[in-house]
Amino acid sequence: MSELDAIVVGAGPNGLAAAVTLARAGLKVRVYERNTSIGGGARTAQLTLPGFHHDVCSAVHPMALASSFFQAFGLEKRIELVTPEISYGHPLDNGRAGLAYHDLDRAVESLGRDGRAWRGLMGPLVEHAQQVADFTGDQLLQFPRNPITAARFGLRALEQGSPLWNLRFREDVAPAMLTGIAAHTISPMPGLAPAGAGLALGTYAHAKGWPIPVGGSQAIVDALAADLVAHGGEIVVGQEIASLAELPDAKIVLLTTSSQALSAIANDVLPTTYKRRLEGFRYGNAVAKVDFALSGPVPWANEELHKAGTLHVGGSRAEVSRGEREVDDGKHPTSPYVLVAQPSAFDPSRAPAGKHVLWAYTHVPRHSELDATEAITAQLERFAPGFRDLVLASSSMSAVDMGNYNPNYIGGDIAGGAATIKQLLARPVLAREPWRTPVTGLYLGSSSAVPGPGVHGLAGWRAATSALKHEFGLPSPDLSPENSLSPGV
Repeated sequence: MSELDAIVVGAGPNGLAAAVTLARAGLKVRVYERNTSIGGGARTAQLTLPGFHHDVCSAVHPMALASSFFQAFGLEKRIELVTPEISYGHPLDNGRAGLAYHDLDRAVESLGRDGRAWRGLMGPLVEHAQQVADFTGDQLLQFPRNPITAARFGLRALEQGSPLWNLRFREDVAPAMLTGIAAHTISPMPGLAPAGAGLALGTYAHAKGWPIPVGGSQAIVDALAADLVAHGGEIVVGQEIASLAELPDAKIVLLTTSSQALSAIANDVLPTTYKRRLEGFRYGNAVAKVDFALSGPVPWANEELHKAGTLHVGGSRAEVSRGEREVDDGKHPTSPYVLVAQPSAFDPSRAPAGKHVLWAYTHVPRHSELDATEAITAQLERFAPGFRDLVLASSSMSAVDMGNYNPNYIGGDIAGGAATIKQLLARPVLAREPWRTPVTGLYLGSSSAVPGPGVHGLAGWRAATSALKHEFGLPSPDLSPENSLSPGV
């Protein structure tokens, strides 16, 4: 008889969310991680110089407060989160900038003639932000509990995902801001999927803010791991799983791998028809990332940008959308979109006194080998003259490097699969419970499953609750810190 009830493969946010859920239900759980340290898409390490702590993948966490899993887990009670006054900024030429203040009223005021249009677009969503988070997250495959909010969201996504996207605006700042958040999807614009993602992220920006974990993204996975161990779970690092045959007996196996890896690991037991459906799952384009150690804060031409935790650097709506189309055509953009985070501006522990870390990535074609250091540096210099002179050291990862670091990032696709409308619903296949495979006891709980990319734990959580229901006849357990077996965990 097996000593294990459940095995989870992968110790990133989704894997640990699944493992915590299973352990809290009273199961004996073991997690296997290929790397020598846990974290996956939420690791922090000294990548440049001693004392400079960089986030290896994710840095800022819009879903830390919006995710229903993290709410159930009580994440904000377990770690310290800093919420910047400005959720995101969008620098434009001549020192202008779009400023998404956490306070919607202040953001509206900053937009001048387009302030009223911004309130009309975002206000009704911000008022019902949790409903937006629910139906775009773990309720994605269900009839919305709040159909009016869903309809409002859908109409706005249709507008911003079509050639009518400029219709309500009179100036260029607000459209640039929307394009900057929509570009997180690494998709050509306008389009329904990037519009929907942009509106959801924009809603959280004003309703809940985009928090930064003190100490880095590693704090999130460390909190999950501590709770798992406190409830009897164990984590084995430095062990890559290539086949189900390599695992000890357990009633369930929950993989937080790509759909491609699911097919390979379970090749001997998956039905041929299901494997064919997995083969139809498509991966998207990629990122190339650069981390900088700086001698001082970024010298933004617009001083207000120092208050922003995240910046979308790439110019106007037309310029950003043109760059994303070039990536979709297999080209490296001449004027790249750069997603930037400046965590040390809000968490001094991230760098030596007076120094700073800067996190940046740009979009590139899948499997690109480009070292983006110069392209990113030049784009930052455009909006922050003198930036180049502050660089003490940098660390670069091409799209290929990203894929080598984390096999879930096929070709550097950090989203775990192209973010299209079809693949947000059929992820990895269209099913009522897409986390459950045709093999009894085998589940998928990664970003390649609903609801898709992001540090939210939702895919792992839903896979685990599905397994509890079908394999053990158990309900979803209480995950709150108040119910923890270990005080202070």
